Amino acid sequence: MSEGLTLDDLAVPLRALRLLAVDFGHLSAPSVHVSPLYPNRLELSFHDDLSGFEAWREALGIAPDAVTHGTQSNGGTRVLTTTADFAGAVVELTGFAKITDLAPCGAAD
Repeated sequence: MSEGLTLDDLAVPLRALRLLAVDFGHLSAPSVHVSPLYPNRLELSFHDDLSGFEAWREALGIAPDAVTHGTQSNGGTRVLTTTADFAGAVVELTGFAKITDLAPCGAAD
């Protein structure tokens, strides 16, 4: 539980964020989340920008086959997730993108 944690207890993911900003400041800016519930995790998310997700995945050296693919919103949103260790933190990347063609593969026109 996060009871009794201080900002110092979040130093690991905050340090990782600082290093990511220095090393990869030229990449797309993600949404950033740090939580006392998971004090060693840094969450980076990309909304409607899978190219940003892919650029960060490559920069962190995460293999394509380490990405989990799924959907949400009744199949209307594609979700990509993966994690990597960076500077002592678990960095979780999540990408969200609308699925524009909901027709099943092989459907007749």
